[in-house]
Amino acid sequence: MKILVIDDDVNIQGSLKWLLETEGYQVTLCGNGEEALVQASSTSFDVAFCDVMMPVMGGIETLEQLRKEQPLLKVIMISGQSDIPTAVKATKLGAFDFMEKPLKPEKVILEIKKLAQQQRIENEIAHLKTLFDLDEQMIGQSPQIQKLRELIAKVAPTEGRILIYGPNGSGKELVARHIHHQSGRLGRFVQLNCAALPKELIESELFGYEKGAFTGAHKRKIGLIEEAADGTLLLDEIGDMALETQAKLLRVLQENEFTPVGSTKPIKFDVRIISATNKDLQTEIKNGNFRHDLFFRLNVIPITVPPLCERREDVAILADHFLKTYALRNGKRPKVLLPGALAKMLEYSWPGNVRELRNICDRLCILIPQDEIEAADIDQVAGISSEIQIVSTASGTIKNDQSLKQQCSDFEKQVLLSAFHRHQGNISHIAQALQTDRANLHKKLKRYGIK
Repeated sequence: MKILVIDDDVNIQGSLKWLLETEGYQVTLCGNGEEALVQASSTSFDVAFCDVMMPVMGGIETLEQLRKEQPLLKVIMISGQSDIPTAVKATKLGAFDFMEKPLKPEKVILEIKKLAQQQRIENEIAHLKTLFDLDEQMIGQSPQIQKLRELIAKVAPTEGRILIYGPNGSGKELVARHIHHQSGRLGRFVQLNCAALPKELIESELFGYEKGAFTGAHKRKIGLIEEAADGTLLLDEIGDMALETQAKLLRVLQENEFTPVGSTKPIKFDVRIISATNKDLQTEIKNGNFRHDLFFRLNVIPITVPPLCERREDVAILADHFLKTYALRNGKRPKVLLPGALAKMLEYSWPGNVRELRNICDRLCILIPQDEIEAADIDQVAGISSEIQIVSTASGTIKNDQSLKQQCSDFEKQVLLSAFHRHQGNISHIAQALQTDRANLHKKLKRYGIK
């Protein structure tokens, strides 16, 4: 922690310097406000002790200027006399605390430790928010993802029930979270995986239960519907819900109320219901595995999340995002995919979709020691080389109705997109990485509309 001491009294300076350095802090001394501003313009400080009465520039003015220069700086004002109006003014200008002289060493150390603890908490919150934001992002620039974002923005503010279709790992839960965040609802986002629990437990999880409702029910438990009050409930893998439970859920949706297990008193609720499935529910209805009346209740607004193989132009962007996210989470330098490694990834069919891509990126970060990932690393670590289908209409890598020129052009665009995002649009870095001149690079970026 870096501490700035601003006082025209050399004895105060010396005392604070000795006390704080003994505790392991870095201390910089200034005799007036102007000196302090010079130091603050070139060095970032965590805490400043600032005397109120100083020549050249008073403490209040110094406080005001320091806060403009470093808004996060915690300033503790010190004064030889008790002056309530000055203390109030300093607090309004952003002073963290006000201490009277003579300073008590134990109080100074206690204050610094309190500040250090607060700083740690603030840093952790900022770090967690960054990680949360990274996890909540919908990454991609493909037409499919752009249309998906537009649809979410359109339906999120409404009250219509939504049924999300898509294969495993494609991002159905992420879509549901985006709908919730854009809905304006103040309650929580709650989810239930209908495939993970037997039918006997799903009802108690959804509706809750009263004390004594069954053996082991020692106290009342609220269900997920009640927990999601004024918020959103995601019923994931709704296609795996037992028919008996489907009938009860249908009644709940019809009446807009539920009854906890072991109770006779129904409870009204205000919850946005979103369902998700990787199954064809029309086929499930024909096979007698899903109720058609429940389907019509849930399928008010259908949304389809495309598999990754249908939006290959997002592979490079997603991989770059996952590599950077892993580095941030683990305090490491982010790795980059060299063109050969990216080519391997673009050729793969991604049966596990975005989830599989993320797992492979994590695996590469853990097992590859160097910062640059080569094609050989994909073969060795990712374990996808044997499954790559370079010429395959099923994977969509090469289309039979495209000329060789068009196929080469598509691949070149993917390489350029990857490099553009990896180097955050820095033309010099992109040209150096791809070993091409800037003029040629500018022409190609313009041709493919990359900006």
